[in-house]
Amino acid sequence: MVKEKEKALKATAATPYINRELSWLAFNYRVLQEAKDKNVPLLERIKFMAIFSSNLDEYFKVRVATLKRLIKLKPKTRSKLDEEPQETLGQVLQEVHRQQEEFGQVYRDGILPALREHDIHMLTEHNLNPEQKEWITDYFKETLEPLLLPINLDETETHLFLRDQTVYLGVKMWEAAEADAKPERFAMLEIPTKKHGGRFIKLPTVDEQRYVMFIDDAIRFCLPLLFPKYKSFAAHAVKVSRDAELDIEEEVSGSLMAKIQKSLKKRETGYPARLLYDPETPQDLLDRMMAHTGITEEELVVGSKYHNFRDFFGFPDFNLPDLKYKPQPTLIHPELEKEPSIIAAMQKKDYLVHYPYQSFSYVLRLFEEAANDPKVTAMSATLYRVADKSKIAKALVKAAKNGKLVTVVVELKARFDEESNIYWAGKLQKAGANVIFGVPDLKVHSKIGLITRNEEGKLVNYAYLSTGNYNEATSKIYADHALFTSDKRLTKDVEQVFNFFIDRQTDKKFEHLLVAPINMRQSFIKFVDREIKNARKGLPASMTLKMNALQDTRMIKKLYQASQAGVKVKLLVRGICCLAPGIEGISENIEVRSIVDRYLEHARVYLFHNNGDEQLYVASADWMTRNLDRRVEVGFPLYQKDLVEQVRHIIDLQLQDDTKTRSVDNSYVKPAAATNVRAQYATYDYLRELVPQDMPPACKE
Repeated sequence: MVKEKEKALKATAATPYINRELSWLAFNYRVLQEAKDKNVPLLERIKFMAIFSSNLDEYFKVRVATLKRLIKLKPKTRSKLDEEPQETLGQVLQEVHRQQEEFGQVYRDGILPALREHDIHMLTEHNLNPEQKEWITDYFKETLEPLLLPINLDETETHLFLRDQTVYLGVKMWEAAEADAKPERFAMLEIPTKKHGGRFIKLPTVDEQRYVMFIDDAIRFCLPLLFPKYKSFAAHAVKVSRDAELDIEEEVSGSLMAKIQKSLKKRETGYPARLLYDPETPQDLLDRMMAHTGITEEELVVGSKYHNFRDFFGFPDFNLPDLKYKPQPTLIHPELEKEPSIIAAMQKKDYLVHYPYQSFSYVLRLFEEAANDPKVTAMSATLYRVADKSKIAKALVKAAKNGKLVTVVVELKARFDEESNIYWAGKLQKAGANVIFGVPDLKVHSKIGLITRNEEGKLVNYAYLSTGNYNEATSKIYADHALFTSDKRLTKDVEQVFNFFIDRQTDKKFEHLLVAPINMRQSFIKFVDREIKNARKGLPASMTLKMNALQDTRMIKKLYQASQAGVKVKLLVRGICCLAPGIEGISENIEVRSIVDRYLEHARVYLFHNNGDEQLYVASADWMTRNLDRRVEVGFPLYQKDLVEQVRHIIDLQLQDDTKTRSVDNSYVKPAAATNVRAQYATYDYLRELVPQDMPPACKE
């Protein structure tokens, strides 16, 4: 028994496993690659700079803060973790530093010169001409100065709380202009990005030369107006990222999880994860800011002159469409577009809508129609990340007011969307809906809806199942699949999922859906084992698996087993991938590809060869431990042949892509015979061709 245990430990130690944190950083580097790519339109490259920065901010708020907290655990508790957090944190900070160095280089040597080539000039406080100096001075007095509230950093121990993700200027001033002024003084002030309505100031265009400036630099230029008692100034930016929540789902489980949570309960919420600072900051100014904020050396991270590059989402476009992606007008669905009633259409057959290529309007129509249909008796939906002005939520409110039985599962733990979800939960409760705030110990991540209709005395169900959220805004940039169905095999199981939300009993039987944490993991293992069995019999065996993240160690080991048995495994993983492909004797039959492009690949598709009788599932779940064990997720089969063909075709295009596809080491995949396929553009063209010639392909939005 002991020998067997030792053997298992050795096997575990020998299993190649890419560190989850470093894999995420590798994904974010793919975003930076888009900002570097000169084939990407310039203003889109700037947007990718903003995405990279925003992603990194969130990463520090959640993952780095978590690592720092794990380091503070007692050694005995910490020894039970899979990896030493101190070592991981060191590797993370080293890679972050490398990427930020490159990020700065891309901005200075790539973006700024390219802007100048298009007659767009980023001005600083140092290169204003006399007319611009006068204009900025007037703008400062009229617009910026009323928004500023400088805080004196004197020698007392007063504590200054820096708001999360907000940029501040630390100011050192000396050379007093008045006799009563101290020889030197220190102050801080918040850069008023939100109050100003953005981070940038557009200056007057002269001779088709366009000028733009950070409000930071406008403030720097006007410091003598703000502090008239001094003649010399140094002003440097800082920004704090605070811990968003404890996120240790992947590191620990069960009793250890409870133990760690107990040991961390006493810690102050909003623990600072990092203070990003300008390396040119004078030491005495930095010391003064640290003394007043309580931030220590270990939270300091070297940044650059400017922080919060995510504010580049609001960079002015100067009405230059050639510097953006060519528009892809949202397509109609060729069948649903002709139907006056979505419910009546669903009585005939199933439909699959592919976002963002096709319009999100059909699900809005479905919910609005159901809310007003006197024959509809009940409506149910899971809300994970809803838009601020969600038409879906409004339709559910209307349905409740119309006397229908409305059940809404609202996930309050949807990170960074809690506020919007709480708002709509209150509105729904007020309207009379039955609002369920998730399930204890589980996060509800499934995206499903159910409509029950009284048809000639019989209750008939209609279901909506999707890989994406009920969110009008993200449906324009997230690539997802959504199924409209009245197939009793599926609607019966969807009804069972909502019963689970109500009674929380896990004894539910699902004949067709894969539901985490009830039967999803077991089903996926069964499907992989079947391919292994077929390969060992000498039968064709393969899998094509598309997901956002692959982190679960058990599923990775199962894929290694499949590879060793001769199963051909093709993985499309947009983000984290802890599996190491192409290792002889372990994973030589596994290929990993990742696509980062114009839209965010968000759909999950699981395709199993099954000895020629292919099985295809579309799902909300990745192969992460949290998705399979600690979230309510739903995977659904496609039974209608034409819908299977659509998804199969889209996946095939992604496997052929040699324009935006990277391998696991972030090198671009360049086959010997170039295909010149760009999957997202080819998908758009494919779906456009499905629209009959006598119909206008673009929807009216």
